[in-house]
Amino acid sequence: QCPWGAPSTTSISCSLADVMSEQLAKELQLEEENAAFPEVVAAAEGPFITGENIDTSSDLMLAQMLQMEFDREYDAQLRREEKKINGDSKVSISFENYRKVHPYDSDSSEDEVDWQDTRHDPYRADKPTTTPRRGFIGKGKDITTKHDEVVCGRKNTARMENFAPEFQVGDGIGMDLKLSNQVFNALKQHAYSEERRSARLHEKKEHSTAEKAVDPKTRLLLYKMVNSGMLETITGCISTGKESVVFHAYGGNTTEDKVIPPECAIKVFKTTLNEFKNRDKYIKDDYRFKDRFSKLNPRKIIRMWAEKEMHNLTRMQNAGIPCPQVVILKKHVLVMSFIGQDQVPAPKLKDVTLSSEDMKKAYYQILNMMQQLYRECNLVHADLSEYNMLWHDGKVWLIDVSQSVEPTHPHGLEFLFRDCRNVSQFFQKGGVAEALNERELFNAVSGLNITADNEVDFQAEIEALEKMNEDHVQNHGKKLSTFSSDGDPPIYDE
Repeated sequence: QCPWGAPSTTSISCSLADVMSEQLAKELQLEEENAAFPEVVAAAEGPFITGENIDTSSDLMLAQMLQMEFDREYDAQLRREEKKINGDSKVSISFENYRKVHPYDSDSSEDEVDWQDTRHDPYRADKPTTTPRRGFIGKGKDITTKHDEVVCGRKNTARMENFAPEFQVGDGIGMDLKLSNQVFNALKQHAYSEERRSARLHEKKEHSTAEKAVDPKTRLLLYKMVNSGMLETITGCISTGKESVVFHAYGGNTTEDKVIPPECAIKVFKTTLNEFKNRDKYIKDDYRFKDRFSKLNPRKIIRMWAEKEMHNLTRMQNAGIPCPQVVILKKHVLVMSFIGQDQVPAPKLKDVTLSSEDMKKAYYQILNMMQQLYRECNLVHADLSEYNMLWHDGKVWLIDVSQSVEPTHPHGLEFLFRDCRNVSQFFQKGGVAEALNERELFNAVSGLNITADNEVDFQAEIEALEKMNEDHVQNHGKKLSTFSSDGDPPIYDE
């Protein structure tokens, strides 16, 4: 027969109403489901899997049943070992992590107590027995008052759970620990002190600068400088000291009011005084900041320290002394011009090797700058040494003038004599034959004709002059120098 021949059965024609009938559609769907899934329907109608209708021809089903039975026997063995090891001990161990069957799937007998049953949990505190209002319970020899040592000790142990979470108290309840009132009060005070100490350390960490990092407030100031366009970008740290951290940055857009140099140095004064608390003598006796000085607020002292360096640099810049140019001061962040080129700072005088001619040239430059600083700027550097002098473009630049004071400071002349000693010793060791000693250099810079044969008498006369000036200030209330000098100091030139 031809496979393309006419079908043997003829389709029964039906009307359009029969085709659109939902009942007919449901009957047709049911017939198709019965023809496709006869076994599933039969399984759904009968009872669930029991011992009689299990299909034992399925190897997978048999393997799962055997595995389940093995797991239950294994868990039962673990329970027996667990019970044998623990015994009557209050501290027990558990093999729960090694079990094979979930506790809800286990069909163990009801008389076996699972380790998760908390009805007999030794770690759970028993409900405290309340003492009646009369203050005692029992009669005769068995009377127990509210001041009983055992009762109070257990209550104190239970109260330890109210300590801070980070204060570990251990399992005192499980060990039936009894704390006396004295021990409990000592532990409570210690926990309170440790909590306050940790909070204080956290607050100090959030509000202080680290060795090469800045606190959130300082970081916000730097972000504002970059976002405002004053600085283009901050490249990184170039120097760290006991009082400040210096960063390098590229300058931003120059405005009409402010000239931004191409490269800037950002000096961030550390907001902790731990490393230079003794430096308050440079600022508490300075008449410019004497009324504002207070040891009670360290952050204000740091801002005054930065403001003092800004004023000193401005004086030096107006006098023509080579020094960084001040750009802006924001609280304890001072932005200055960068002494160096292409992110490489100028070397310090102690790190650079100069020829004899350059060494001699640098000495006369420093001598001239010290005279200008004293006569025109009315300042004493107070920390002048080869560590605070840079060599750039064939000349010496002075930096770090935050501690600089005026000569009328109660210790101004002592600071000047110390600067002269540092400068003289450095250049005498450097081979400059024309270098004056500290006493001659002091007279050359200050113009004071102090004649003393030795250093002890010289310093005694300096202290006498400072005492005389301090008495004059207390009597007249003015910061005027009463030092007698023979005219202006001589100007040394090469």
